Amino acid sequence: PPQYGIVLDAGSSHTAMFLYKWPADKENDTGVVSEHSMCDVEGPGISSYSSNPPAAGTSLVHCLNQALRDVPKEKHAGTPLYLGATAGMRLLNIANLQASDAVLSAVAAMLKSYPFDFRGAKILSGEEEGVFGWVTANYLLENFIKRGWLGEWIQPQKKTLGAMDFGGASTQITFETKDTIEDPRNEVMLKLYGQTYKVYTHSFLCYGRDQVLKRLLSKLLQQAESYQATILHPCWPTGYHKSLSLSSVYDSPCTEKEKPSLALNTTVTVVGTGNGSLCALHVSKLFNFTTCSFSRCSFDGVFQPEVSGNFIAFSAFFYTVDFIQTVMGRPVHLPSDLKDAAETICATSWSKLLQKAPKLEKRLVDYCAVSTFVYLLTTKGYNFNNHSFPNIAFQKKVGETSIGWALGYMLNLTNMIPAEKPSSHKSMLYNYWVILILLFVVTTLTSLVTAICLLRRS
Repeated sequence: PPQYGIVLDAGSSHTAMFLYKWPADKENDTGVVSEHSMCDVEGPGISSYSSNPPAAGTSLVHCLNQALRDVPKEKHAGTPLYLGATAGMRLLNIANLQASDAVLSAVAAMLKSYPFDFRGAKILSGEEEGVFGWVTANYLLENFIKRGWLGEWIQPQKKTLGAMDFGGASTQITFETKDTIEDPRNEVMLKLYGQTYKVYTHSFLCYGRDQVLKRLLSKLLQQAESYQATILHPCWPTGYHKSLSLSSVYDSPCTEKEKPSLALNTTVTVVGTGNGSLCALHVSKLFNFTTCSFSRCSFDGVFQPEVSGNFIAFSAFFYTVDFIQTVMGRPVHLPSDLKDAAETICATSWSKLLQKAPKLEKRLVDYCAVSTFVYLLTTKGYNFNNHSFPNIAFQKKVGETSIGWALGYMLNLTNMIPAEKPSSHKSMLYNYWVILILLFVVTTLTSLVTAICLLRRS
């Protein structure tokens, strides 16, 4: 019978529940884990419930009830249940520690009320988020270990893939490197299945999709003299305008330092001008490319070795490139493709964008800014070029399993990836080999008897 495990990924913009399944006859605490089902929690991320913490717990009920149905009743008590919160809760923890603790307590109380084996709700560090995403991708792609056709474990000797995650409040880059990692905060040594991996990882807080858009608005508001009633937004399409209160821009630690002296209930009207080159200029100002105390940096003075090998980019990286390819009908093979596509989106009017993708109306206005940001982040930030950029695969899943930190987190906490190398054969393999040898002998004897009979007849 299979085993089950549940991980709630409490992101900044929403929470998703992943239910994993694996064969119980796993050897040496390893198993082939796959995604059995998933559930998107309705409403915003748990960090949005800072003023009403009990509602954060209540929001999870629908998905937890689905888990009750998806996991056989006799397996409930033995099914580990975890909740990991990411950058949205990291920001709330910075802004209001008391509110952050209250939200986590409310969520934990709800999870404890279910018959699963609840093992804790915690806020992941950015480095943990990056490394667990890297583990998930490489585990699913069988870069660490795979089963042979007889059930034996094989180490494929393949190179690992780098992982790039782009969430609502932070973005992570993680990859194996042979280079010296000059900043010890970016180095993680992992021993998995008897092999040691030296991994570079960094998480950029305030560089997730939603926080980038807030920071961009803040910069535009700052530039407008004395916060005029109407603000021009070069990254919004022509024909689109929206009234918003200053509090919706300055309610985050990412923009707090730029808070104006005006009352935060002041309303401004933002009008789209659809200017791609001006949009790129403003987005580039969100990065600091000048400060670096190491031999090389990505941005904001953060050390990064040269990117090497293949990469997998998921979360909002995937959704952005998927929009460019499916809605805009443009290929993305080189950095120039990404740049040209971003400029085309910026130059497309609001009415035409709505015609192309009416179902995406809620996020449609932001694809110009986000595409421009992804182009600048990957090229000027992470230093991908015409040679290395084609090595990035923009993917949401491997097979039927979503790529993200959740699976790697569960594999780590349930010790399903041992440090030591598993024995090469399962205990039952001896019987398999006996059966195979007997089959071979029987087949050979049958062939010989048939051949002798045929010779005698002739």
